[in-house]
Amino acid sequence: MSEAGTSPDGQGVDQSRRKFLTVATSATAAVGAVFAATPFVASWRPSERARAMGAPVEFDVDKLEPGQMVTLVWRKQPIYVVRRTEESVKTLGAHAPQLKDPGSSASLQPEYAKNDMRSRRADVLVIIATCTHLGCLPKQHFEPASVEMGADWPGGFFCPCHGSKFDLAGRVMNGSPASTNLAIPPYMFKSDNLLVIGQDDGAQGVA
Repeated sequence: MSEAGTSPDGQGVDQSRRKFLTVATSATAAVGAVFAATPFVASWRPSERARAMGAPVEFDVDKLEPGQMVTLVWRKQPIYVVRRTEESVKTLGAHAPQLKDPGSSASLQPEYAKNDMRSRRADVLVIIATCTHLGCLPKQHFEPASVEMGADWPGGFFCPCHGSKFDLAGRVMNGSPASTNLAIPPYMFKSDNLLVIGQDDGAQGVA
């Protein structure tokens, strides 16, 4: 007769228990390895602090059709990138009497944006989307002479908070509470269509 705990049946139970413990231990180790690896994988990505300090933001403007806009974020600021139509570009010099600062002499912008278009490229507008009155977010109203905006509306942006109006170069219009044009961030084109916000000809820009 076999002793208790050493019978074939008992031995089978012990082996099953050992197998279960082995599997459970392996699974626990695998889960631990995943959690241990997560911070390491996350460290490969740009940190929030780096983005907040002004890490450049890239965007392919070829993704935008004429008349479209995208909102990006740089230094925790909303940035509008607008692909202007040929028609809207042609009208930028036609409504200067409606503007408070048509030459942008009192507004924040780089040297390369001191023109009617306020941009490096005629068809691409890059602006900081913060109303220069009290910091609200202007909304796009690109259609000229619309029923909502009036017959003399050239197309542009309308701030819903206090009614400031800006044209498609971000220039503030007469009668608006805002006194200066929308600011232009530092930016450049790395290639024909690759926009880099936060760099100016290879140097880190300051908004």
